[in-house]
Amino acid sequence: MSTVLITGAARGLGLDFTRRYAAKGWKVLACARKPEALEAVKGDIHHHPLDVTDYKAVKTLAKRLSGEAIDVLICNAGISGERGDAAQTLGSLDPELWRKVFEVNALAPLMMAEAFADHVARSQQRKLIAITSILGSIAKNDGGRYIYRASKTALNMEWSCLARDLAGRGVICVALHPGWVQTDMGGPSATLTIEQSVPGMIKVIDGLRPADNGRYLQYDGTELPW
Repeated sequence: MSTVLITGAARGLGLDFTRRYAAKGWKVLACARKPEALEAVKGDIHHHPLDVTDYKAVKTLAKRLSGEAIDVLICNAGISGERGDAAQTLGSLDPELWRKVFEVNALAPLMMAEAFADHVARSQQRKLIAITSILGSIAKNDGGRYIYRASKTALNMEWSCLARDLAGRGVICVALHPGWVQTDMGGPSATLTIEQSVPGMIKVIDGLRPADNGRYLQYDGTELPW
C-alpha cells in the first residue's frame, strides 16, 4: 500500500487530495489544524491535528511516524494574506502580514521537508511536492502582490535546493502549480474548479520519475519558467 501525507488537508485542494488518494486505496496521513471536515471522508485516513507553523509539533509528528515510509508528501498548506491585495501594494505594505505569509508559505513547507525527508527517502516512490503558484515565477511576472509572489518564489528556491540536496537519496522534488482554482483563496472568478485541478495534479505526481527532480510544473504537466 502506498502512503501520502498532505498538509492543509481539511479544505480546498487539500481536502480533495485527501478524498481522491483515499479513493485510490492509499493510506492518507491527513494533517490540518481543524481536521473535523475529514471525518466524513471514507478510506484509510489517519487524522493528525497540526499547525504547520508549530515546528515542535511538526518534529513530534515526524517522530511519532518514524516507522512510516511516505511515498508522496504534499506540502499544500498556504495562505494569500487575510487583508488580500490591499496590503500587498506599494504604499500599503504590512510587515506583520509579510511575516505571517512568509512563515506559512515558505518556512513551514521547508520545516516539513526537513522533518520528513527520511520518511520519504525510505519509500518506494520518494516524491516531495510543494504546492506553489505561477505567481512565484520571476520570468513570468506582471507586478503587484509583493508578499504572496515573494513567498512562492522563496518556496520555489527551497524546492530547487532540496532537489539537489536530496538527489543522492533518490527523492524527486517538484514544485507544482494547481492553476487558478475556485477555492477560498482563488475566489469564484478563477478559471478552474477543484475537480479539474486536483485530478490533473495527481496524474502529474503519479507520472513523476527521477528525471523530473527539480522541475516547476503546472497541474497539466506544462513546464513553467522560473
